[in-house]
Parts: sequence; C-alpha cells; structure tokens
Amino acid sequence: MNSDNSTSDKILVVDDSPDNVFLIKTILEEEGYEVSTAENGSSALNKIAESTFDLILLDLMMPGMDGYEVTKDIRGNAELPFIPILLITAHDSPNVAHGLDLGADDFIRKPVTVDELLARVRSLLRLKHSIDERDEIARQREDFVSRLTHDLRTPLVAEERMMILFLEGALGELSPSMNEALTIMARSNSNLLAMVNTLLEVYRFEAGRKTLAFLPVDIRQLLEEVASELTPLAEEKGLVIKADVLQTENANKIMGDRLELHRLFTNLAGNAIKFTDNGSVRMHLDADSSDCDAVTIKIVDTGQGISPEQQATLFERFRPGSHKRSGSGLGLYLSRRIVEAHQGNIEVNSELGKGSVFTVTLPVKQ
Repeated sequence: MNSDNSTSDKILVVDDSPDNVFLIKTILEEEGYEVSTAENGSSALNKIAESTFDLILLDLMMPGMDGYEVTKDIRGNAELPFIPILLITAHDSPNVAHGLDLGADDFIRKPVTVDELLARVRSLLRLKHSIDERDEIARQREDFVSRLTHDLRTPLVAEERMMILFLEGALGELSPSMNEALTIMARSNSNLLAMVNTLLEVYRFEAGRKTLAFLPVDIRQLLEEVASELTPLAEEKGLVIKADVLQTENANKIMGDRLELHRLFTNLAGNAIKFTDNGSVRMHLDADSSDCDAVTIKIVDTGQGISPEQQATLFERFRPGSHKRSGSGLGLYLSRRIVEAHQGNIEVNSELGKGSVFTVTLPVKQ
C-alpha cells in the first residue's frame, strides 16, 4: 500500500461492466482509497447528490446516459464543489477530446494498467486537494474580512452619531472653525462608513449569507425617495437631480427587496453625482415598459462619460478606477449583484464628454 495516499479520499467508479468495476475497485482499495461504484450515469448522479467524492472515474460509453452527459451535468451544477473527472475509454474511441471539452480533467484507455491508473488517480487527487486548500484559504480570508468589516462598522456608527450631536449643538455651542472642522470630519466618517457597509454587503452576497425579502415594491415612490435623499448632495455641486416617474401600469408590480433596490438606485445615482460636475442626474422610469414583462429604469447623467475600455470591466469586483475620484471599485459590483438577485439586468452606455446612461431592467410580477 502506498503510504502517500489518504484513506479519506473517496472515489466513485462509474462503469456498466461489472468486470471493469471489480478490477478498478480492487486496485484502488489495495491503495487505501474508499471506493463507491455506480453501474450507469443516472445512478452516478444520484450518488453524487447524496455524498461527496474526491474523484470520479467515468466510463465514456454506457447505455442510457453516457459519460459525456454525466460530465456535462456535473460541470453544469454550480452547487457541487470541484470534483476531478477521469474518463475511461476504449482504445478505439475517437471522441475523448469531446469529453475533455465538456469539463473532464484526464482520461485513461482500456484495458487499464495498474501503474498508469494509480499515477493518474494520484495526479488528479493532488489537483483536488490543491483546489480545496485554495478555496479554504479564500473562504477564511473572506470570513476574516467580513468579520473585520462588521467590527469596524460599530465604532464608525458611534462616531457618526457623536458628530451629529456636536453639529446640532447638543453638547455646547461650536465656534465657526470648530463647526467647519467637525463638518469635514463627519463627511469623511460618513464616506468611510458607506465603504464599510458596501464591503460588508459584498461579502454577504459572496458568502451566500444574503437573504432577500421579496415583496411588492412601488418603483415610482422608491425613485422619488432616492432623489429626495440625494438632493442635498447634488445641490452641493450645483446639480439638479430628478426622478422622471411617469404613470406606468407596471411601476408598482416589481417583486423585490425594497431595501436592496433602494441601495441599488442610491448607489447608481450617488455615483452619477460624484462624477458629474455640471448639469443634472435624472432617474427615468421608462414609460414604454407597460407593454412588456419588465420595468426599465435609466440613470442619466451629464458627466464626463466612461471610456469603452473602462465600460468593459465596470461591474467587476475591485475594478481599479483611473479617475482621481474613483473609490474601492465595489459599488457597481454590488449593484450588479443586487440586480442579478432580482433576475434583472444592468448595463451602461456612455461616451466620453457626453455623460452616461445606466439602464436597469427588472421583471414584473405575473
């Protein structure tokens, strides 16, 4: 027995030939592996759904569901962790490349030899362990960032409330210079708190810990609310922000999480204000959306515009911005995640020097 093998490695052997199954199972068990078997593709998928495996040895040619279909099904299941697939094929089979294209990791031809079989098994198990270790490190890192972000938020909220008390004069009259200094500090603290909140929401989505409450949402009312809340920020820059919310049949038929949709449009409109120095920011509810199964909202600004190169990666995680006002690169990524969670779509159309249009399409309830 090879002492390098871990007895915890679980291997599934899928083959419709009892003789082949017996041979491979015997070889692998002699090496200390835990082996399960399946006589066809459907049985294999059932076993994979019920248990976890570190490697799958899969015969290509089987009656009913063949190895190609099983490979495609496994690789198309986003719920499954990565499982290496070793195809077993006859010497005269010309289509092993198709199996590799579908997502298999390696292949071996019949009749198998002990040394080659064990070498390929060890190689794929090393790949499996390496990926599992990488994923665990990534999970721990994300968990650490999530916990750290949550812990950072508590003192920032307390500091924000304390500064509000100072600025309202609750703790004594402030001199003009002190009032100016505290105003700057409060704005900086508010920006930092917004960044921390965004980071926390991103990691909730990515960790699968985000739960949305879908209820009917009046999108007209929501857009007007966002515009009202962002008006002081726009007026500081001499901008006009307006919600063009014409009466539409579908405007109150959105099924969504109101808090997350509020976050979405606040982020998009706030971003537009940030990168617009003259003119306006308008949130337009498409009047033609009453004739289809979706509602379209456009956030239109008269800002500097976005280059085609930047548009290509605009919604990616931690996208580096080239503008001096660029932030963490998480806001638009979070916006995309919120839209996708609502089975919607978000896109941008922009031209340098002529502003940008962010278009959000959300399905209506039927």
